[in-house]
Amino acid sequence: MNKAQEKVLVAGLCGLVIAAAAAFAVQPAMAAGYSVDQPAQVSNVARWDKLNVRKWPASYSQKIGAFAPGTHVWVERCIEMDQGADWCRVERGNLQGWVNARYLTPVAAGNF
Repeated sequence: MNKAQEKVLVAGLCGLVIAAAAAFAVQPAMAAGYSVDQPAQVSNVARWDKLNVRKWPASYSQKIGAFAPGTHVWVERCIEMDQGADWCRVERGNLQGWVNARYLTPVAAGNF
């Protein structure tokens, strides 16, 4: 391997390290939060709109699905954020992700 190839290899490896570090830094902190383990209903969403389900508890996180108003979901746990909205990890069927807590209303377990 000559010097030019060596420099390209080192630059590429440095780029990978920087990209990995940046991805880790941008990923939201996963606080332990508090367990909920109860059903809830999607509420406070306009009839024509849907509640986005995110991969991580942040509004800029990747959207992985959406729930229509009135949809019942299982709330696994929630986290409180110092700044911004609180988030809850929910599931319905095969869809699991994070939603903004202000759009959930608890319901009785028998109504799920």
